[in-house]
Amino acid sequence: MVIHSFRFFAANDTLDTGMARGQSFAMIRPCSAGDIPEILTIINDAASAYRGVIPADRWHEPYMPREELEHEIAAGVEFSGWDEAGRLAGVMGLQPVKDVLLIRHAYVRTAQRQLGIGGKLLKHLVASADRRMLVGTWKAASWAVRFYEKHGFRLVGDEEKNRLLRTYWTVPDRQIETSVVLSLGD
Repeated sequence: MVIHSFRFFAANDTLDTGMARGQSFAMIRPCSAGDIPEILTIINDAASAYRGVIPADRWHEPYMPREELEHEIAAGVEFSGWDEAGRLAGVMGLQPVKDVLLIRHAYVRTAQRQLGIGGKLLKHLVASADRRMLVGTWKAASWAVRFYEKHGFRLVGDEEKNRLLRTYWTVPDRQIETSVVLSLGD
């Protein structure tokens, strides 16, 4: 796996002997088992945006318990993280299932949203894709749908959505009713 590194400078930073004052170093890196507590923190923090938006019967506290995350990892979800100076700011999972790749559990810390972190993580995963990519999200999470559409994914129709969710995910019928699927590369 290729790890991309990025350096970011504040607008008022100046170069001094090749280094910038206040420089922040960030990179995309694979996550490991040691990152599980931080991944959970990010997912549960960011998922708070769903509270009061998704159907009440689909919301629970915490949004993702540790056992569920560990189950997802055991099922093949591999996380990449946006690491800023040793602290994860966002995560995005990729899971190969049959003939597709699923984007899974894409979240950025609430305090660091709208900084392009999610877009950089998504571009990183898309660049490594060797087959069609699918992502499922809540129908009511219009911001998530717009995000994926902005990055080239297209919303599939209801009949196709139902077929895809039953083929590639293991979710209850109620979640199928309240979700959408977006596709890239078909």
